[in-house]
Amino acid sequence: MEIGVPKEIKDLEFRVGLSPTSVRACSDKGHTVFVETNAGAGAGFADEDYVEAGAKIVLKASEVWNRELIVKVKEPLPAEYPLMQKEQLLFTYLHLAADRTLTEHLISSGVQAIAYETVELPDRKLPLLTPMSIIAGRLSVQFGARFLERQQGGRGVLLGGVPGVRPGKVVILGGGIVGTEAARIAVGMGARVQILDVNVDRLAYLETLFGSRVEYLYSSPLQIEAVIPDADLLIGAVLVLGKKAPVLVSREFVAKMHPGSVIVDVAVDQGGCVETLRVTSHTNPTYVEEGVVHYGVPNMPGAVPWTATQALNNSTLPYVLQLANSGIKALEMNPSLAKGLNVQNHRLVHPAVREVFPDLAD
Repeated sequence: MEIGVPKEIKDLEFRVGLSPTSVRACSDKGHTVFVETNAGAGAGFADEDYVEAGAKIVLKASEVWNRELIVKVKEPLPAEYPLMQKEQLLFTYLHLAADRTLTEHLISSGVQAIAYETVELPDRKLPLLTPMSIIAGRLSVQFGARFLERQQGGRGVLLGGVPGVRPGKVVILGGGIVGTEAARIAVGMGARVQILDVNVDRLAYLETLFGSRVEYLYSSPLQIEAVIPDADLLIGAVLVLGKKAPVLVSREFVAKMHPGSVIVDVAVDQGGCVETLRVTSHTNPTYVEEGVVHYGVPNMPGAVPWTATQALNNSTLPYVLQLANSGIKALEMNPSLAKGLNVQNHRLVHPAVREVFPDLAD
């Protein structure tokens, strides 16, 4: 099969769909991989690395998109909509619940769109979302600590504190993978950490990881309202598979936070769980609303592309090979991969996304 690997065009997105190592694995199976020139440069992979791995370098995006299987990292942007082709396999992150326009274009194009984030194992784990969730969770505290600095617009709090001065407080909404990894970094920095979740069993599990270094709270509107006012860093880490994230933090709650405190919403690519949060970019990552610094970059792992590309490829490569070997029939052979199918034959097929856009489900 011919596989196309375009250069990502989202703002400061330096990850790439296939690394040279993954290209070699595809080439060894008899597939031909076409890589857009400089597609991997931001992640530290030169065109020469791809050539040595067996890829063909092409100069134009259109030459990459004219292939049976397209492997990307982020969702197609408007400039790429005309390049999508009927019955073409598209394998990438999509997050359609937060993007009606993209959903409509995928349907009209006739492309067969498989989303990394909805590939689901029998135990309900999300194998292709997990590596980026780990990275985003760890980065959320790293970025939050930076934007708490006074020169960055924050209130000038050191999360770890110093002897004689109490450390900063980190409140994490959601105890899944993102929340767990955020807590790991926050605890390591010496911050006071609270995790809120509606799953008591998950809170009990987290206690086995962090012990008394973290406070574990059952999430409710009243509890959220109680803990937010003195949070120096609030991290949104809520995930509802295939659907928009629920809004847990109202504008009223945000207004009660200290001026210069910081909100990092990792759920922004699914609509965000904070009412005042809107999508930002790596070029312009923050804005101030109600006196609070908001960070809403949807492709956070793009900041560490060397790490993120390899972590993503470690998980996606087996599925890429299945698609390359068997085409759309790979979905019949692998039920977990089949759950990644969002759009097929001009139809929206994923149940959760159909609930979000019922008028597009016919």
